[in-house]
Amino acid sequence: MKSYTITVNGVAYDVTVEENTNGAVSAPAAQAPKAASKAAPKVAPKAAASTGAGSVKIASPMQGKILKTPVSVGQAVKKGDVLIVLEAMKMENEIQAEKDGTVASVDVSVGDSVETGQVLITLN
Repeated sequence: MKSYTITVNGVAYDVTVEENTNGAVSAPAAQAPKAASKAAPKVAPKAAASTGAGSVKIASPMQGKILKTPVSVGQAVKKGDVLIVLEAMKMENEIQAEKDGTVASVDVSVGDSVETGQVLITLN
């Protein structure tokens, strides 16, 4: 058996690991946390999905990477205008305006990775 101290989110845990007869390694149980000797770096929580104040939120229909943002805040757009070009599975997908409006916020930048349902742009 081997004992290790593992720090997770600034909390240190004493863990004992034993080798099974078939060669697999398992950790039977972790002991109660102990005070960490060094402060672990804090991870900032993700920002809210939208920073804009627009009433119409345009969300990503799929996971992907932002290739282009051809519109800017304050720009008037018509239904069907391309707001974002999103790459997913090596294909370029145009995210279009669902109705006429004015761009209130662009919540992503070129190169960003986005998740399904993440707000990309808001319109007024």
